Amino acid sequence: MEPRSPVTMTWQLPAAGVDLAGDLSVPAEAGGLVIFAHGSGSSRLSPRNRSVAAALRRRGLATLLADLLTPQEDRQAAATFDIARLADRLTAITDLAGSRPETAGLPLGLFGASTGAAAALFTAAARPGAVRAVVSRGGRPDLAAAALPDVTAPTLLLVGGLDLPVLDLNEQARAALAGPVELRTVAGAGHLFEEAGALDVVAELAGDWFAAHLAAPAASGPSRRR
Repeated sequence: MEPRSPVTMTWQLPAAGVDLAGDLSVPAEAGGLVIFAHGSGSSRLSPRNRSVAAALRRRGLATLLADLLTPQEDRQAAATFDIARLADRLTAITDLAGSRPETAGLPLGLFGASTGAAAALFTAAARPGAVRAVVSRGGRPDLAAAALPDVTAPTLLLVGGLDLPVLDLNEQARAALAGPVELRTVAGAGHLFEEAGALDVVAELAGDWFAAHLAAPAASGPSRRR
């Protein structure tokens, strides 16, 4: 395969009946693609996710930060918790990424935050042959409870150590996930990981997870660690 050229562009993404926007960055010789699924009240412009995406690119991974809602929908509180809608669109974007020349052939991972993590888990269950790894940051995997037994992609659950209600929800999800799963807490961090250094820890752990699982063959059996 010929070396990939660096790419930075905004994609218009037809997904499940609407046109969405996505910011794609592909470093030279990228070893994989990570699609970001944003949480409630957030978008592809989220400074936290853009910070993590920049760290992943420094490790040789392409990133796609895509909106899952239109600007009009984003102002509707109910839409931000419509997990089925978010998941349908993320799955459509995943399919598109696999067919676009800039990203076709790249091993695929999903990074989900808050409600976006639930959408990522539904997509991982729907596309087990395509999604090679999932990372959830402060996620709500309980909102994807119906899909968890079908998620075989290695999944990393990252939760702030101070975010006790979400930690409990992630503990329950860890037991329900079918594939390899690890739950890690970030000491001293709350739900949004706004504390000094918290996002750096998230970026390092996520980068390690994607580097390991996007470069390796798909996992063949369950393995759970706390």
